Amino acid sequence: MSINCLKNQDSNIPNIVEIALFIDKIKNSIWLFGIPSWLFGITDRSIAVFADGSLSAIEIFQLFTASFFFMSWLYLKPEESFNSNDLDPTQYQEYLARTQANKLQIRKLHMISQEYILPFPYICQIYHLLNLKHLETVHRFSLNNLKILNISQFQTTNVGGKITFQTILDSPANPLRIWRQPTVEVDLILHTPYTVELSIPVYNHKRIIVIFNAFPLTDSEHQLFIDIYSDLEWPKPLLQIILHFASCLTLFEDLPYLKALADKNIERLFNLSRTSNHESALLFKRFVELYGSSGEATKLLEGREES
Repeated sequence: MSINCLKNQDSNIPNIVEIALFIDKIKNSIWLFGIPSWLFGITDRSIAVFADGSLSAIEIFQLFTASFFFMSWLYLKPEESFNSNDLDPTQYQEYLARTQANKLQIRKLHMISQEYILPFPYICQIYHLLNLKHLETVHRFSLNNLKILNISQFQTTNVGGKITFQTILDSPANPLRIWRQPTVEVDLILHTPYTVELSIPVYNHKRIIVIFNAFPLTDSEHQLFIDIYSDLEWPKPLLQIILHFASCLTLFEDLPYLKALADKNIERLFNLSRTSNHESALLFKRFVELYGSSGEATKLLEGREES
């Protein structure tokens, strides 16, 4: 399983599409029915308020509340999808099948979301996420001395890259053994300058996927979103509690490391000639090649502000 290449059984697609279309029709019907209902309610309330020629605070509050909920209802209009006029019938059906199936699958696999605003430059977070050595050092406690054996594969893309590395749990008491085999190959993917994916195999071909989205807010702080997906067949509430705890613990471990990075010359991290050539830093070096030219940190920040 991988968030960027979710696959669905072809035989299930027609049923999934029919269900999705039916749900969309229900949503639109309910929303459309709600508009005249709210208008009738506001009109009826207005007539009642002005009928006696005087206004009380309670009547004004009731009218304001009804108007507020009506405006909120208009804002909740269901999103429009492509229709058959946008594409030819074959393309439309294929698009509809893929997008609807993927939406349902992703929603099912999503476990938790966390959001933080951290008082450190964005580049500190990116360096931390793309540097494999921090798994052995910064997270020595939470990962119980997990070791990286070797880099088995490295691929580049137009906007990032992917590195596959082998890790080992050399301690028989390591609690991570409840998640995974002692030795597995983990994928770390740079999707965009702001998005990093960590894909961890567990038992029986199941995976835990962590999506990090880091966005610069100012030159000294950034916003971090953490989304975790999994197809583990555990009770979802229990899995969510465990994942929330694990995510908070690893973030707590990150804070001193991020502060130490922030105290250094951050621009040095964007200098390709000074970037480490060690294989554990290949993905960060790829990031610097793509986005680390002179002044690129400022460009990333400005681009984020404009969006």
